[in-house]
Amino acid sequence: MPTGKATAGAGNDFDELYKLSVNVNFISVPVTVKDRDGKLVDGLLAQDFSLYEDNLKQNITFFTSDPFPLSAALVIDLGISDNTLKKVSQTYSALDGSFGPFDKVAVFTYGNSVQKQSDFGNPQRLQLTLQRIRDLRGQNPGSPVVGGPFGSPPSTSGKPVDPGQLPVTNQTGTRESHVMNDAIVMAATELGHLPRETRKIIFVVSNGYEYGSRASYSQVLKVLLTNGIAVYALNVEPPVIPGLGKLEKLHIPGQGYSDILPKYANATGGDVLDSASRETIENAYQSITSEARNQYTLGYTTPQRASSAYRDIEVRVKRPGLLVTARHGYYPLPPQRETPPAMSPQDTNQKPQTPPGRNP
Repeated sequence: MPTGKATAGAGNDFDELYKLSVNVNFISVPVTVKDRDGKLVDGLLAQDFSLYEDNLKQNITFFTSDPFPLSAALVIDLGISDNTLKKVSQTYSALDGSFGPFDKVAVFTYGNSVQKQSDFGNPQRLQLTLQRIRDLRGQNPGSPVVGGPFGSPPSTSGKPVDPGQLPVTNQTGTRESHVMNDAIVMAATELGHLPRETRKIIFVVSNGYEYGSRASYSQVLKVLLTNGIAVYALNVEPPVIPGLGKLEKLHIPGQGYSDILPKYANATGGDVLDSASRETIENAYQSITSEARNQYTLGYTTPQRASSAYRDIEVRVKRPGLLVTARHGYYPLPPQRETPPAMSPQDTNQKPQTPPGRNP
């Protein structure tokens, strides 16, 4: 690993420009720095940063502010309302335009299950995939009728007026799954096989709701932190009632989690943007990909031996008034590659566990 700021190598091959040789004990930490207005801060130098692993200051041996190409897994939620999904599909051209010619993008969709719509490829493949899934439908809003004057057909003296008309049955015993955890872990597993020379991100377009996944939050987070993957998300159904957002983040037993995307983003060094209109959604695409691409990259060689134990990371900037975002830590050894055990909705709805040392 070169020491100091990265410099461009000879030749015009972009892949060779960012091809690095790393040791297993070298740790790379992408860092986003914003001012109080939420704008990216550039011009910082290596001496402006301090980096700590398990509360011990580390010697920063690698630093660059150069942009990196992205390896992005695009995860689209089909469980959002049909009207919202139609609005999102109208912005697919802007989504395609937010990626550059050297980026590699795969597309996943989920609702009751996860579907991989395309493998990692260039923007041309992304464009074709988005065109193919443009007509996919979302969920129809509304609650099932379970009783009252509209819950059964017209009757006289307790007998149906039309004997051939069946009554509306109570369907509350079954609930639509919303397997966001499973979608993220599938995308993260695919990203884990890609080279380290690119910035690995998962870009989720969703309302943040999770219910019925086989994988738990803690299982998914371990895969993300092991592979150095940041989660960025676009919440396309933000609450319109003041104060509702705080209520939606509360967990009600048996009802799933209404928004765990901020937890993923916070722990992995990503970000979440709320966008309700078509214009704000299109602007958010560019904001997220630009933020992920234009991070500072710090590197250090850990003195600790490889193990499966979680290690805490903290990045500080010496200039006051700046917001620093980086992943909270990492796992030196990858988790066992096994299919997560089948879990009931009750298991999935247990309080998610986070790595020690940091609250999401």
